[in-house]
Amino acid sequence: MTTLRNVAIIAHVDHGKTTLVDALLRQSGAVRENAEMAERAMDSNDIERERGITILAKTTSVTWDSPEFGEARINIVDTPGHADFGGEVERILSMVDGCVLLVDAEEGTMPQTKFVLSKALALGLKPIVVLNKVDRPNAEPDRVLDEAFDLFAALGADEDQLDFPALYASGKEGWADREEDGAKKDLGPLFETILERVPEPSLPDGAAELPFQMLATTLEADPFLGRILTGRIVSGRPRVGQTLKALSVKGTLVEQARVSKVLAFRGLSRQPVETAEPGDIVAISGLSKASVSDTLCDPAITEALPARTIDPPTLSVSISPNDSPLAGREGDKVQSRVIRERLFRQAEGDVAIRVTESADKDAFEVAGRGELQLGVLIENMRREGFEMSVSRPRVLLREVDGQTMEPIEEIVIDVDEEYSGAVIDELTQRRCDLREMKPAGGGKTRLVLEGPARALIGYHGKFLTDTRGTGVMNRVYKEHGPHRGPVESRRNGVLIANGSGNAVPYALWNIEERGVLFIEPGVPVYQGMIIGENAKPQDLEVNPLKAKQLTNIRAAGKDDAVRLTPPRRLSLEQAISYIGDDELVEVTPQSVRLRKRHLDPNERKKAAKAA
Repeated sequence: MTTLRNVAIIAHVDHGKTTLVDALLRQSGAVRENAEMAERAMDSNDIERERGITILAKTTSVTWDSPEFGEARINIVDTPGHADFGGEVERILSMVDGCVLLVDAEEGTMPQTKFVLSKALALGLKPIVVLNKVDRPNAEPDRVLDEAFDLFAALGADEDQLDFPALYASGKEGWADREEDGAKKDLGPLFETILERVPEPSLPDGAAELPFQMLATTLEADPFLGRILTGRIVSGRPRVGQTLKALSVKGTLVEQARVSKVLAFRGLSRQPVETAEPGDIVAISGLSKASVSDTLCDPAITEALPARTIDPPTLSVSISPNDSPLAGREGDKVQSRVIRERLFRQAEGDVAIRVTESADKDAFEVAGRGELQLGVLIENMRREGFEMSVSRPRVLLREVDGQTMEPIEEIVIDVDEEYSGAVIDELTQRRCDLREMKPAGGGKTRLVLEGPARALIGYHGKFLTDTRGTGVMNRVYKEHGPHRGPVESRRNGVLIANGSGNAVPYALWNIEERGVLFIEPGVPVYQGMIIGENAKPQDLEVNPLKAKQLTNIRAAGKDDAVRLTPPRRLSLEQAISYIGDDELVEVTPQSVRLRKRHLDPNERKKAAKAA
C-alpha cells in the first residue's frame, strides 16, 4: 500500500514557495526531465504570472521512492503568501496534516510568516522549517533560524512544535540539506523529512468502510464540468454515479445530486478516477449549489463536519454600473444585474469576500482583506468585459461596548538608512506607532510599526517617492483596536475637465503649469473627469479642449512644437487608493479613468454643502 502524506507549503510573499514546488515536481518525476514546464508552473492564472504572486491555493501530487517508507505519494498545496489572500491559507491548512514553513535566509521572518505560522500552530500542525535562498550573498541562515525559533516561542508553540527540523535549501537551484555545508545534491532530504515528520492523514477507525464524508475547501467553475469542489476525504470512498448530499455548516440540506466525476491530483494535472481512498485530496463535480465549507456526504449522514471560522474582512469598496458619458463603448457587460451575478459568484468561492446590495439594488458593497485582493477581483472583471464605477476603499469599523474599533495592522518596512526618518515622520503623522527599529543587513533599516489600516490607503505612492523606490513595505491585519482619530488624506486637489471632447496638446501644455497630468493628447475626456493633480490643495476646473487660435500673421518662434512632460499613469490599485470620498474610478476593459461622483459642477457644490 502506498504511503500518503498531505502537506502545505506556507511562507511570506516572495520567499520562494512556487519555485520550490517546481523543483519538487521535476525531481519526483511528476514532470519529465525533457518536458516543457513553465516557470512557476503552479501560478496558472494570468494575473499571478504578471505580478509574480500566488493568488489561489493549488494542489499537486508527487510520488517519491523512499528507502525507508517505500513508494509514497505526497499531496502538496501551494498557498498564497500575501496577507490579502490569507482566507485561502486558513482553509487549506485544515485540509493537510503538516506544513513546510519557508523562510528567506536573507529577509528573515516577516509579517505574513507570523500570520501563516500562527494559523498552522493553532491547528496543531508541526511545521518543518526550510531556510530558502541560502546561496544568496547576503544570506544569514543562523540569524534567521534564531528568528524562526523566537517566532515559534512568541506564538505559543508547544514542545513538539518547538522541536522542529530545519533544512538549508535553494529552491531555484533545486537542493535541500540538513547541514549548512552538506552535499547540496537534490531535494531528497526534504522529501525524507516530510515523510518522517508529517503524520499520515488522521482518520476514524475503519474509515474506508464508513459512509462517505468530505469538507469542501476550494471551489472553481469549469466550462465543461460545472462546479468542482476540492477537499480531503474523511471517510468512505466516492464513486462516479453515486448520489451525495451537501450540508451547510449549520447542518441544513443544500442539495442532493449525483457525482459526475471524481478527479485525483497527479503531477500538474487532475485525472479522472473511479474512486479514491480516505485521506486523499480529490475534486468532485456534479453538484450545482454546494459551496466552500459545505460537507459533501452520503445521504445517510445528518451532521456536517466542523468548518473553520475565517478572519473577517477589513476593507470595502462600493461597485456600481458605469454611468459616465463614455459608458458602454469598451465593455459588453454593463448592466447591474450582470455585475451582481458575477460578484455573488465570487463571494461563493472566496470566503474572505463578502458582497451586500445597496437599498436601491444598483450598487454593491464588496468587503475583503485589502486593496490588493479587491484590486485583483476588479482587474479580473474588467478582463472579462465588465464596465463599472468603484469608490474609495473604506475600513470596516466595529462597535464594542459603545467604543468604535477599527482594523489595526502591523507594518514592517525595510528601507535605506537615509530615508528612514522621512518614513517614520510620515507614518507617525498618520497615527502609526513605531514599535521597533533595527539594522536589517545590506545597509537597510527594518522598521516595525502598528497603525490603522485606513492610514495606509493611498500611502504606497508617497512611500515609493520618499524612499526613491528602494523601500519594501509589508503589512498584515493584527486586530481591531480603539479608533485613533482623524487621519490626513490626500493633500493636493485635482484638475477637472470642464467640457467633453478629445484633449488638445496646446491646452494640456498650458494646464501643465498647474500640476501633474494623468492623460496625454488625443484622449477622450468629459465634464467632471479628473485629468491631473493640482499643485494646490483645492480642486481646479480646467479646459483641456482649447486649441491654439491661428492668425494670418505669424512671427518666427511662435509655432514651436508643444513638448509635454509624460503623464503620471496610475495602475488600477493606485487609482482606487488615490481618489477621495467624492470621487470614483471608472473601470473598463481598456481604460482606468478618474472622475468626480457628481459630474455637473453645480451638483458638486450642492453635495459639498450637504456634506
